[in-house]
Amino acid sequence: MSEHIDSLQHETRRFAPSAEFAAASLASPALYDAGRDDPEAFWAEQSRNLLTWEKNFSNVLDWSDAPFAKWFDDGRLNVAYNCLDRHIEAGHGDRVAFHWEGEPGDTRTLTYSELTQEVKRAANMLTELGIRSGDRVAIYLPMIPEAVVSMLAVARIGAVHSVIFGGFSADSIRARVDDANAKLVITADGGYRKGRVSALKPTVDDALAKEGEHSVEHVLVVRRGENEIDWKDGRDLWWHEKMAEASSEHEAESFEAEHPLFILYTSGTTGKPKGILHTSGGYLTQAAFTHKYVFDLKPETDVYWCTADVGWITGHSYVVYGPLANGATQVLYEGTPDTPHPGRWWELVEKYGVSIFYTAPTAIRSFMKVGRQVPDKYDLSSIRLLGSVGEPINPEAWVWYREVIGGGTAPIVDTWWQTETGAIMVSALPGITETKPGSAQVPIPGISVDVLSDSGEHVGKGNGGLLVVTKPWPSMLRGIWGDPERFVDTYWDKFHRPDADNPRLYFAGDGARLDEDGDIWLLGRVDDVMNVSGHRLSTAEIESALVSHPIVAESAVVGASDETTGQAVVAFVILRSDQEDAQTPEEAASILRAHVGEQIGAIAKPRQVFVVSELPKTRSGKIMRRLLRDVAEGREVGDTTTLADTSVMQIISDRLTGKR
Repeated sequence: MSEHIDSLQHETRRFAPSAEFAAASLASPALYDAGRDDPEAFWAEQSRNLLTWEKNFSNVLDWSDAPFAKWFDDGRLNVAYNCLDRHIEAGHGDRVAFHWEGEPGDTRTLTYSELTQEVKRAANMLTELGIRSGDRVAIYLPMIPEAVVSMLAVARIGAVHSVIFGGFSADSIRARVDDANAKLVITADGGYRKGRVSALKPTVDDALAKEGEHSVEHVLVVRRGENEIDWKDGRDLWWHEKMAEASSEHEAESFEAEHPLFILYTSGTTGKPKGILHTSGGYLTQAAFTHKYVFDLKPETDVYWCTADVGWITGHSYVVYGPLANGATQVLYEGTPDTPHPGRWWELVEKYGVSIFYTAPTAIRSFMKVGRQVPDKYDLSSIRLLGSVGEPINPEAWVWYREVIGGGTAPIVDTWWQTETGAIMVSALPGITETKPGSAQVPIPGISVDVLSDSGEHVGKGNGGLLVVTKPWPSMLRGIWGDPERFVDTYWDKFHRPDADNPRLYFAGDGARLDEDGDIWLLGRVDDVMNVSGHRLSTAEIESALVSHPIVAESAVVGASDETTGQAVVAFVILRSDQEDAQTPEEAASILRAHVGEQIGAIAKPRQVFVVSELPKTRSGKIMRRLLRDVAEGREVGDTTTLADTSVMQIISDRLTGKR
């Protein structure tokens, strides 16, 4: 069997940046030269230019105990000061930090001065509650300003935050609280989602009521949903009452660059979540650098909107730390993109004059399903740059995004990175890169990646393999909280070269291919690579072929056991809304099987194509392919508790068994 992942699709469309955009862009080819010639000197220069250090560093990188890295470790800084105070000192206190919009339509505007005052009060409040440097604080909040204030206040006093996405269950909260040994939980009574209040405090109560001792001393509660909640005197405290008692005077103390900043839990193959640890100086350096240059940020004029929840790494790096370090003006939205109507996001783009828009392919494809008539109702002419994050974006969605949302002119930066990498690693740089629909393209300056075979050999142009990072980078994870052995085993052992200059390569868990130009195309998780008759095929490329047909809005592909071929391709597709009655599911399946054969080849033709109304997705928009694999192989469907809509799998099962 070939060690390579077969390279299936070949996209030929190219989009050069306009002369006007290129002339005004911040990035230049010199960045690549500097990052390649001396990466450590490059990152040191970026850190000194982008951040304010209370004590400058003389050490750049200590990799002597690989894979445990130290960046800028003899320097001292305060992350919250870099995101707030220094902008006021530079005369930008009246600049808007956030235009916040609640799902029901209530609004708040916070300038940098106002946000700083809130964070100072919250820092004093946390100190009064006994939170000290190094203590862990769990944050379980909706997308309201208090979520950002909480994160920055925790960082300001040198404590460590663990943000838990507001859709997680009591079991998930308790597992994270226990693993981090958190002293405090910050939550809200509830938050708005899909037109109603989703309760949060009751879930925290359930989590802390579970059997066994826990470390939580207090629960701070933000009043948002006005829903009824239980109250435990002595433990539970109202946010607004404690904030009213707190002083707005607070001087930020500096901490070492390697001081822990946050733990963010991500799913693990063993079932136990992994607490990814990020520290301060290196993380903030790369978050600020990538936010500035990948998004071509002009803080004086741009309005930037990243639609991610702060419960995910994208929200950490590109809602909170990167943009605020750069003094950006942002939009923050509490609700879902289709509430109270399907044009809600575009209404906000028009209202606030959003110029930089960063979202996920899942959202883009959901808008494609509804049709361009919805965004066409709104003035989106303020948009000058678009970004994609979270998973590979198929070329048809990429082109639709550019044409419909970007007016046919806005460059798209398709970014690859992970919770573990902390910041963007692979992306076009607008104004420089000739973009290719569906390709992340090139490592950012100062980053070194490769695509290798299973045996560790460079795959060469035109081939697919395993994406690795070959040199340490500033925003890299520093470990798995409390489990250094798991950290090494999970990320650094597959390509371990004891005799090499750099003995440890970081394996991302993603497949990728190199095209004939050497540009990178992401193929999704290696777990989603199928072995069909000895060929290793990426589900992402077959999904992309399916979505390239005009009747398809979204698709998910899995490999199902097959006696003849080992695995067979099974596809689940959602048709565009104007196509749902145009042909029967059987007719659509026949059309799409033939289409994949034409686009890729007979080897990739799905054994079955199921037309469904929805796909099983988590609240973050990730498709849970393991559940579809259960259906494809006729097994009982596994745990569905993390789905945004737990009824989806029953609907799919009913559709496939004719119970519609």
